[in-house]
Amino acid sequence: MSVYIHPTAVVDEGAQLGEGTKVWHFTHVEGTAQIGEGCSIGQNSYVGSRTIIGDRCKLQNNVSIYEGVTLGNGVFCGPSCVFTNDLTPRALYPKGHENFVPTVVEDEASIGANATIVCGHRIGRCAMIGAGAVVTRDVPAHALMLGVPAEVRGHVCTCGELLHGKMICSKCGRQFEQDGEGLREVGSV
Repeated sequence: MSVYIHPTAVVDEGAQLGEGTKVWHFTHVEGTAQIGEGCSIGQNSYVGSRTIIGDRCKLQNNVSIYEGVTLGNGVFCGPSCVFTNDLTPRALYPKGHENFVPTVVEDEASIGANATIVCGHRIGRCAMIGAGAVVTRDVPAHALMLGVPAEVRGHVCTCGELLHGKMICSKCGRQFEQDGEGLREVGSV
């Protein structure tokens, strides 16, 4: 498998794209970005300098990944979701990349359409951020975050199903238990 870059996309020299990755129409990837294997970077997206995107990630159309953001493996970013990298931005007083606030999205998390991820937070493994949510704090593993500001409104299985009651997925049978603030998979039934 080779890398596919649509003719209208701009991938700056020095960008690293993994085997099987596809970069679609009107997308810009900065020169120091690292994108893993088997990713899909949707139309009109932006991948900034010094960003890291793991393997098998899917960025839908119009996603903005700014400098300081790291996505783990298998992360889904819905249409028009955006990450910030500066808590106090000013056009006339730029701070420079060394002062950007990092954000980490752990493996297999999903971020819904039009969600905003305020910098400086960690989104836990397999967490799900609802459409239009604004994340202003760390997100536990497997948490379902909804609203503005986003709050934990439930938990989701690794497969994405909403968990109820005994923390056993009705779709795939995975079983979970509380682990600190988040959930941990403990087997299947």
